[in-house]
Amino acid sequence: MFEAGQSMAKSFFDALARQHAAMQDSSGVAAPKLPLPETEALGAIQKAYAEKHAQLWSSMLARKDGEPAPAVVQPPPGDRRFTAPEWSESPVFDYLRQAYLLNAELLTQVAEAMPIADGRAKSRIQFLTRQYIDALSPSNFAATNPEFIKTALETKGESITRGVQNLLGDLEKGRISMTDDSAFEIGRNLALTPGSVIFENELMQLIQYAPLTEKVAQAPLLIVPPCINKFYIMDLQPENSLVRFAVEQGFTVFLVSWRNPRPESGGHFTWDDYLEKGPLAALDVVRAVTRVKKPNVLGFCVGGTILTSALAVARARGEDPVASLTLMTTLLDFSDAGELGCLVDEAGVAAREAAIGKGGVLKGQELANVFSFLRANDLVWQYVVGNYLKGNKPAAFDLLYWNSDSTNLPGPFLTWYLRNMYLENNLRVPGKLRMLGQKVDLAKVDMPAYLLAAREDHIVPWKSAYLARNLLGGDTTFVLGASGHIAGAINPASKNKRSYWTAEGRPTDPDEWFEGATEHKGSWWLNWIEWLRPHGGKQVAARGRLGSTRYEPIEPAPGRYVKERA
Repeated sequence: MFEAGQSMAKSFFDALARQHAAMQDSSGVAAPKLPLPETEALGAIQKAYAEKHAQLWSSMLARKDGEPAPAVVQPPPGDRRFTAPEWSESPVFDYLRQAYLLNAELLTQVAEAMPIADGRAKSRIQFLTRQYIDALSPSNFAATNPEFIKTALETKGESITRGVQNLLGDLEKGRISMTDDSAFEIGRNLALTPGSVIFENELMQLIQYAPLTEKVAQAPLLIVPPCINKFYIMDLQPENSLVRFAVEQGFTVFLVSWRNPRPESGGHFTWDDYLEKGPLAALDVVRAVTRVKKPNVLGFCVGGTILTSALAVARARGEDPVASLTLMTTLLDFSDAGELGCLVDEAGVAAREAAIGKGGVLKGQELANVFSFLRANDLVWQYVVGNYLKGNKPAAFDLLYWNSDSTNLPGPFLTWYLRNMYLENNLRVPGKLRMLGQKVDLAKVDMPAYLLAAREDHIVPWKSAYLARNLLGGDTTFVLGASGHIAGAINPASKNKRSYWTAEGRPTDPDEWFEGATEHKGSWWLNWIEWLRPHGGKQVAARGRLGSTRYEPIEPAPGRYVKERA
């Protein structure tokens, strides 16, 4: 048994070593040979594995009819794959479940024990290990999933027919269904905050939202969402809309709605285009409409990186562009870029540059697949089991509808972003990057800034988001929200759930900051809006019209750009 476990681990990591050896770092140098854990450490892991497996066998042999045996190993917290009683009631499936969990534990421990100094390489190995483990779960296969067998018997095979129909339908769509797509329509029951599109160019539409209060802050708020998703994550439903919340709190809100680029018409856009035709163009319109020289701005995820870069360009031109900056789960220092960062290497970026670096697009579904496999059990295998093995139709869920509504990305923009941010981390170096003809220096982005990160964020690790404090030149307030990349950011004040952390001072080290932090129950939105109020200026009567004589309303919000499918 000990030798069998050792052989399984060795064969798997031999395959990983071959993949690792084919990868290159940012200089183009091949990665060093993948080392196995030291003999003593590997032996200890294998010994513990053998002892637990022997205990599992003993437990199964001693099991009495109709009585479950004490579990030798338990799934990780939050793992819902084996919650059905059939997994523990049957000795066969109980053994399959626990043997799988023991094997998963073995491979995970071996991956963690590998003596690899390079953090990105270590993260890549752990990511690949997790993909292997998740894919081979007995819950993913008809013959080893008792829920499939039970459902098939109860429905007299109808569930199998429905599952095949679901599979054929998804093959036609080109993606796994996560929600009932027919239940939602943008503008009907999503993105409902009233407003108008008052400006558009070939890359974005600018929405101005209608006031919901008699008085508003004199200085407006411009929101720049990520261009890798649709903006309505910030305006899903009235009760969880950050856009509506800001409007209800007395701010005149503008928002950039990015266009979904097509290969024939949008595949040429560059990083500079996104700055010039995105936030910089939007700021010009906002100033003209409101007659306020310094609006407030908010950027979310890569929208925050684009926005901060645009502000750095404006400062390099000698302009004083905005009153305040809010960044939600945004990376400016990419030294630890999370799980996405471990997947970016020189060979992959060079291949993208050759394919689409001078024109073309990365298809939205390809990008969506990458994000789904970062949480494969929740966003891939759960639906393989539910849709295809059990023959279920996924329930209506607005967040998952948004998650499935992918967008394309222009090749020149994407490859520049991957190389200069994820691979070479150039944005943090003063004067290293030139954008729109200007050398950018984040230290010159010196307006007051509110930085929000999420504690369990796997896309933008909170400690990496914190490092923006060491780059920006102005006074910064850092707030850490609970939960992950989306749930941590979109935590509506109306529900006031979860919690957030704040601390005084500005230590350079995030761990030092957290040691002195205080936890507060509820939504960080309430903390943020109180921080924003002083930057809004005096109270004035709400503007009686949307747009202006120069910028007449074009169409009602949410506009047509957001409705374009990839």
